[in-house]
Amino acid sequence: MNLRTLASLAIALFLGLIAVILVRNVLTTQGAKTLAAGGGGGPDGVPVVVAALPIERGVGLKPAMLKIVNYPKDAVPAGAFQTVESLTAAPGRTTLRSITANEPVLTAKLSGAGGKLNLSGSLTPGMRAISVRSSDVAGVGGFVLPGDRVDILITRTTGEGAAATTLTQVMAENALVLGVDQTSDQETDKPQVAKAVTVEVTPDQAQAISLAQSIGQVTLSLRQISDSAPLARHAITVAELGGFGGRPALAGAPVAVRRVVHARRAVQSAPSGMTDVRVTRGVETSGYSVRSY
Repeated sequence: MNLRTLASLAIALFLGLIAVILVRNVLTTQGAKTLAAGGGGGPDGVPVVVAALPIERGVGLKPAMLKIVNYPKDAVPAGAFQTVESLTAAPGRTTLRSITANEPVLTAKLSGAGGKLNLSGSLTPGMRAISVRSSDVAGVGGFVLPGDRVDILITRTTGEGAAATTLTQVMAENALVLGVDQTSDQETDKPQVAKAVTVEVTPDQAQAISLAQSIGQVTLSLRQISDSAPLARHAITVAELGGFGGRPALAGAPVAVRRVVHARRAVQSAPSGMTDVRVTRGVETSGYSVRSY
């Protein structure tokens, strides 16, 4: 082989090497641009959004946590996203379970638009969900629906023997109804008598309501849609029922309570210089007026 042939072969190899380097640079640049734009994927692949790093459950998604990886067309998982922008555009998206690095981010793993309905993801931070046993009476005839606001009351008996009395207490006020039975769709507008109503309350209220259901009758009081005013009265006894439009209703009150109330009435209604004295024997009450000294 002469010198000219060797020179021609060396030049050809050198030019071929330069061509390979140039083509490789062009392909690398185009691929980087395609990944940055979140589109394309080429004829043999489809872009899929995956986790760039491990993401814990309940974390809000941000672009820095995500990246694009090309998947074969026949291997793209259902519910996958093709661009980071389509995934992070909806506000408030959080993960419903942990996602490992390079794992595809799917709608079934997320809350928000197009995501799986998850009650824990819709709770206000710091609040708890608790279910209250319901009936046609306790549940306001089935008119309590998801999205409504209610006051939660308990009616129970306190004391023993002659000192026993029945009272109603407010366990929670202006509580948000999260669901009725296993329905949490706020678009539901049909009344339904449910076995359980789930409400959003504070941790302390959740404990109190749980205990209240074992010692008394829990009922719900439905609020008007725009009413958020605090309650003026948080407890009422049988002896106080008459204060709502008449003389106190003492029929169910203990004997000692009835005697004290009768004595107070007598002092208030007696003429000047006279004192009314009422004596109760069994179920009969007699009144006497005596002069005060």
